[in-house]
Amino acid sequence: MTLGGSLRAPVSDPPDLPNPPDLPDLRALPALQSSPVVDRPPRPPRAETRDIVALKQLRVDQPELESAIDMQIALVDMQRRVQGRVPLPWIQLDPEWMRLQQAAGRPLVRFRDIPLEWSDFRLTFRQTADILQRFEAIERTDHEKILALGRDGNALEPLVSGWYEATSGVEAGTDPKKRAASEAPPGLDQVLVLALRPFLARCAEALTQRIDLGNWNHGHCPICGWEPDFAVITPSAERRLFCGRCVAQWSFAALTCPFCSNDDRALITSFATRDGRYRVYACDVCRRYLKAYDGRRTERAVMVAVDTIATLPLDAAAMQRGYVG
Repeated sequence: MTLGGSLRAPVSDPPDLPNPPDLPDLRALPALQSSPVVDRPPRPPRAETRDIVALKQLRVDQPELESAIDMQIALVDMQRRVQGRVPLPWIQLDPEWMRLQQAAGRPLVRFRDIPLEWSDFRLTFRQTADILQRFEAIERTDHEKILALGRDGNALEPLVSGWYEATSGVEAGTDPKKRAASEAPPGLDQVLVLALRPFLARCAEALTQRIDLGNWNHGHCPICGWEPDFAVITPSAERRLFCGRCVAQWSFAALTCPFCSNDDRALITSFATRDGRYRVYACDVCRRYLKAYDGRRTERAVMVAVDTIATLPLDAAAMQRGYVG
């Protein structure tokens, strides 16, 4: 070692490394076979409900009603999917409170009882408006205004709650005829009725299983307060009305007008289809009418979604006589 030099390690030969293992000749290996990809069998289509099957058959039997039938199929299918997501509400009713409500002719469901999830309702509201506009049941300009209401959550929620309170008559002094603000677009009533149906139908389902409606003798619905839009005559000649909003049903006198309570048989006009399956009850006092399915003359049960469409020719006949639905 010299002054200022660096230390150097002694140089030695590198150690012997073991020979690597022999690798297989890849050319001699059989080619890898990829497993064939097996496609999953297509998911079977959802079974159609009795209503949908019957509506499609009605389209064959009465092709002149095709547009109305197709709109009804779209609405029924949409409402069924929504209703399947809505939980069955538990509405606690005090027996004395319920007795007082029924005696006063007030329905049982308050707006707070409806199992509304607002994002789901807004979607249902929009889809309902879209279906009605697609089949020209509402004007395009009204459709655009209705959609604008649906996008404004701050406006829609008080509109729906106020509309329900006014049209259900749950509070003394409310005017059931005040269905919406005067500036509301035409067709909004119809959209609200149909959009709320899946949610209110669950209320009706929950309550009718637990309460006795035998003492209810009013023409409006005991569940939500809306008017009937159809009826059935049972094999025992009892007339049961169907709510046009929640589809609840209740017994009502066969020859009394549910709209004005006229019970003078001389002022009730009735006429039927040739086969007797369907009938109209028209009031000569208020000039309103109600269609009915006569279960005494057929074997199948009433299907409101189907029978209201099958009887559209009866609507035309009633209107020609000066009656209003």
